[in-house]
Amino acid sequence: MITAFIIGCEIGFWVFVLAGLFCRYILKRKKLGAGLLLMTPVVDLALLIATLLDLRSGAVATMAHGIAAIYIGASIAYGHRMIRWADERFAHRFANGPAPAKKPKHGAAHARHERIGWLLHLLAWLIGCGILYGIILLVDDPARTESLFNVVRGWSIVLGIDFLISFSYTLFPRGSKETM
Repeated sequence: MITAFIIGCEIGFWVFVLAGLFCRYILKRKKLGAGLLLMTPVVDLALLIATLLDLRSGAVATMAHGIAAIYIGASIAYGHRMIRWADERFAHRFANGPAPAKKPKHGAAHARHERIGWLLHLLAWLIGCGILYGIILLVDDPARTESLFNVVRGWSIVLGIDFLISFSYTLFPRGSKETM
């Protein structure tokens, strides 16, 4: 049940984004478009409430509950950036806006881009782990929340690997093809 709800929330997030951009650029209804874009956090709130209700009703926490916390953390940390990414492309395609800037591929600019990406990942991890630990405290039954600890451990390893990769570009910047 919760897995289907997570998938539905991810779909709902993008439906609100695309509907908001459609209204903004195709229908020229900027206020309606902004309103639809502002609904994206409501999707996160609905997922959080559904996860808490599921666990409060006696369900044993599963990986799906952990993924819900990861999704919420990532949505909060990366949501604005994802919406801006889509908005730039919509504006370019449908409103004669400027072409979206390409992300840097080498040098100090690339290293900075990677560090910022890792910091956003850290923010998502902090939010997601805060939610996970909040759920663990709320449920207050280690046998029912063991999988949530596993999610925290696994995500922490992924965050550490991401740190090593992202910050390696600071020490060893990627060179351009001309300098290779």
